[in-house]
Amino acid sequence: MTYFTNRSTDLMSIQEELVRDRIRTLHREAEVYRRAAGIQRLQRARRDAERASARLRTALLRLV
Repeated sequence: MTYFTNRSTDLMSIQEELVRDRIRTLHREAEVYRRAAGIQRLQRARRDAERASARLRTALLRLV
């Protein structure tokens, strides 16, 4: 009986560790996704600022 109890406990422990490892992996993947999304937002904002600057420059040249 002790053998089966210990084996059952070991299997549960292994399964719990696999679940914890999967959760850690999902957290890492989510962090990578958030970083990538942040970089994309920053690049989009930079492009928008450059376009706005170009439009302002064009408008100012028309005034001269």
